[in-house]
Amino acid sequence: MASIESLKQRMENLDDLQQIVRTMKALSAVSIRQYEQAAAALAEYEGSVELGLRAVLRETPTAAAPSSADGGGGDGLGDDLGDRSGDESGDRSDATDAVIVLGTDHGLCGRFNEVIVEHVQQQVTDAAVVRHWLAVGERVAPSLESVAGNGTEIFPTPSSAAGITAIVQRLLLRVDAWQSEGVERVQLYHNRPTGRSGYEPHGQRLFPLDPARFRQRAQAPWPSRRLPLYTLPRGLLVGHLLRQHYFSVLFRACAESLAAEHGSRLKAMQAAEKNLDERLEDITGRYRRERQAAITSELLDVVAGFEAAS
Repeated sequence: MASIESLKQRMENLDDLQQIVRTMKALSAVSIRQYEQAAAALAEYEGSVELGLRAVLRETPTAAAPSSADGGGGDGLGDDLGDRSGDESGDRSDATDAVIVLGTDHGLCGRFNEVIVEHVQQQVTDAAVVRHWLAVGERVAPSLESVAGNGTEIFPTPSSAAGITAIVQRLLLRVDAWQSEGVERVQLYHNRPTGRSGYEPHGQRLFPLDPARFRQRAQAPWPSRRLPLYTLPRGLLVGHLLRQHYFSVLFRACAESLAAEHGSRLKAMQAAEKNLDERLEDITGRYRRERQAAITSELLDVVAGFEAAS
């Protein structure tokens, strides 16, 4: 049976753990809001880029999107992609040349990394054809090695919403480098929030873009009576707009992944807090019983001694 001192020490340790859990809960709650606001703010920027693309493509509604990650630079709009159209979230992953997986750098977030890796395993039916693997997050990389082997490149996850831009710029540079090496398809996988603390894995084709989507953009009615004009060469303008499109896609994916991570951590900390409360209640009850038993024993000793002396 545990002594009173050992029970008291365990109570103090549990109390310290409770303080840590509460702090992590507060940080996760604040972080969720931060990344949700970043994703919401980006939506307006995405809308502006979308309008810009529609303004350019409305002149050639049957044209497709440029096939290069930087939008090319010529006047053509990538008609070579016409035979490779498909939904971004349902593209054939067995033809993927490169895969980007967004995970975490920190633990205590449940099966967050395992869930996205399992999704990658289901989608990438032939990992041998994938030439490049990139993991954003040191925690997801070991799990990803079961699919990709030991050749996974690792980027750190942003520590705040302000740090997302730097990571996205690094990812864009990496996609440009892959393209110069002959990579034709890049797939992006990440978890995205479904509620305050829920999430689901999501995959989309990052590169090349789907020509059908751009045709639909070009054919959609313009939202106002004032038609847009531009003075830059069309190929150059499309290249800049597509660069911003790729930036917004990666930025939103990072923000959603980070919001989902902190939502999962918040849920894990809520479960941990409940377990700690139950454990502390049990230890406190045992401590009080042991202390009461010790006091009773001392009182009995005093009474016995008094009776013996009298």
